[in-house]
Amino acid sequence: MNKPGQQPAAALQPDTDIPAASPAPWFIYLIRCRDGQLYTGITTDVERRLSEHRAGKGAKYLRGRTPLSLAFSQKVGSHSDALKMERTIKKLSKTEKEKLICSSDCISGGET
Repeated sequence: MNKPGQQPAAALQPDTDIPAASPAPWFIYLIRCRDGQLYTGITTDVERRLSEHRAGKGAKYLRGRTPLSLAFSQKVGSHSDALKMERTIKKLSKTEKEKLICSSDCISGGET
């Protein structure tokens, strides 16, 4: 039972009085390589992950394919949701991926 002013036990980290942090949202992203190829990935921080890829500290596929540019990113929620969307996007043809990028550009006014 909670004392007046005390948070519910479910909202606390085990053995502490510190509220549990909300899990970071996950994003799906597509990176365009120098040769026009598209790479799909997931992360909780798109800018950090893009920097890692540019520094050669990410997927081996992207090494030597610089310059890299962010073509698309979208917040998807949980890690599970991000993995499912990544799998779905990876199954798309390049034309379908380009349509996804274009539809995002049209909705956001060109900013992904």
